[in-house]
Amino acid sequence: MESIKKNLEDLNSLVLSGKAIEAFDKYYDDIIVMQENTGEPMVGKELNRKREVEFFSSITDFRGAKVKSVGFGENTSFVVWDFDYTHKDWGVRKYTQVAVQTWKDGKIVKEQFFYGN
Repeated sequence: MESIKKNLEDLNSLVLSGKAIEAFDKYYDDIIVMQENTGEPMVGKELNRKREVEFFSSITDFRGAKVKSVGFGENTSFVVWDFDYTHKDWGVRKYTQVAVQTWKDGKIVKEQFFYGN
């Protein structure tokens, strides 16, 4: 669990310093499965990286992100985030999100995000 904790702390630090894509490249496995709430899972690093780049390039005003809490278990971690930004298509977004990660060999192989609309 200590390596997951260390990796997650570094990942979160990269995200908070505006290096989310660098964090994605470093800590996400080639077989990554990402899922928004109960939406359709997106499979594969190339597809998910493209989606991440599109998301971050669509933010027109970033007011902040904050890690509220983190937790760890066997091959699992979670982060509770607060986000506040304006997206070119979705408008002003201010919400709390829980990201749950499954780890294998130092990389995230599954991540699911939970948040309200």
